[in-house]
Amino acid sequence: MRTRRRPCRSRASRLQPTPRDRLARVPAFSTYAVFLTTAIVLLLVPGPAVLYVVTRRSGGLASVAGITTGTVAYAALAAAGLSSLILASTVAFDVVKYAGAAYLFLLGVRRLLGRGLERPGEEAVPRTRRRAYTQGVVVNLTNPKTVVFVFAFLPQFVDPDAHHPWLQVIVLGLSFALLGFLSDSMYALAAGTVADRLRGSAGIARVQRWFGGGVLVGLGILAAVWTPSRAR
Repeated sequence: MRTRRRPCRSRASRLQPTPRDRLARVPAFSTYAVFLTTAIVLLLVPGPAVLYVVTRRSGGLASVAGITTGTVAYAALAAAGLSSLILASTVAFDVVKYAGAAYLFLLGVRRLLGRGLERPGEEAVPRTRRRAYTQGVVVNLTNPKTVVFVFAFLPQFVDPDAHHPWLQVIVLGLSFALLGFLSDSMYALAAGTVADRLRGSAGIARVQRWFGGGVLVGLGILAAVWTPSRAR
């Protein structure tokens, strides 16, 4: 009796990713939802970038664009390096995870104790949008909150077993940049009133200190204990 031979798949077809593989290139929905929620909460806490924006009544949106560019630059660096780091060693992943958690916790404690608080800059208002944009880039490239989030907190939401994890880093990094642009734009549009209150009201400053410090401490604890779901 003759048996029917099953057609052999070509080598090229075997190398093509399956639908499951394609889904693994992006974060799982539950992981992405937690990431967005965490990013929104962190972005709503006024930091160096926000305080820079609200002191710029002229060229505020140009400053926001520069700040967003700084975030995108860090996301690109993360995509180029963090994927290799994650794939290289689970130990390295845990080191980044707990180092970021400890640093966020320390920032929160220092804020609650009243040390290391960000203060509005005293630079002159930029004369041109180009200068405002350039200063915005510099401000965010030196913003410890952005550095910690992109390089220490974001990797926890990446599945190291997925195909091309650097694509997940790009998706998460660009999402964080977009949320930051929207958040900073709202602060820029309300700069006329927000800047005065942040500078002149002791009550507002006290609420900002306790709320911001509590959020950073909470994020540090979350970073240490939470494990993202794996996209399979």
